[in-house]
Amino acid sequence: MSRKNNLKTNLKLLTLFAVVMLLVAGCGGQKQAAQPKEATSQKEVTLKVATLIPPMTDVLDIVKPLLKQDGVNLEIVVLSDNIQPNNALAAHEVDANFFQHAPFMQQYNESNKSDLVAVKPIYNAIYGAYSKKYKNIKDLPEGATIAIANDPANTGRSLVMMEQNGLIKLKEGVGYNATQADIIENKKKFVFKEVDLLMLARSLDDVDMAAMYPAYAKPLGLTPKKDALITEKDDTHFAINLVARKDNADSDAIQKLAKRMTGPEVRKFFEDNYKDSVIPAF
Repeated sequence: MSRKNNLKTNLKLLTLFAVVMLLVAGCGGQKQAAQPKEATSQKEVTLKVATLIPPMTDVLDIVKPLLKQDGVNLEIVVLSDNIQPNNALAAHEVDANFFQHAPFMQQYNESNKSDLVAVKPIYNAIYGAYSKKYKNIKDLPEGATIAIANDPANTGRSLVMMEQNGLIKLKEGVGYNATQADIIENKKKFVFKEVDLLMLARSLDDVDMAAMYPAYAKPLGLTPKKDALITEKDDTHFAINLVARKDNADSDAIQKLAKRMTGPEVRKFFEDNYKDSVIPAF
């Protein structure tokens, strides 16, 4: 009888132990199931992007809330000249910049031994030359003073535009690397005054014509299609790019930014607000 009671007691203990083990296993399974959820939760990444003026700042303002949905906090850093954004990017003070075309970036890389990379072309800015004194390029007098940008990439661009429109002739083959020394024919003896890119709009009162980007012409109430005396024949070579560094250009956050900057919201913004001066490059 005692042995039977012991057997029953042992069976009860074994059953109780089995129940406890099942409960423990169930709790453990729940914890394991919760772990992947915690592992997949993404921490928000902050991305600093340097820029200058509209429409560049506008584009970044548009994509900022969209990037928030992608887990990216976009911090827009507005700087005051066209040297600081590249310096800040090269020094790892920002993660990307948005203000320049590839030739300008390449010129910076060569001068500073840096490794900036064009990630994505965003838009083509219609380059043109404007005048407050004359309405037609044929009215530009002999010896007229024409203001052009003083950095090598934009100096060459300006001179090529002048050649495309029959104002001058350049040495064969110099292309966008042209300088004033490459002018071989200047029948009307135009004087080319090299000015800082950001000062071209202000120089318009003091010269007969100035070559500039639509972003600088717009505050003056000027657009290339309506007001420019001449415009560039092909601007695809100078598309304004999102630029990063070689070490971060392929990062998830930069690629998400590039995708949003070439999305339908940005295209619509250009079409609604800049159709006379900007052509989307995507």
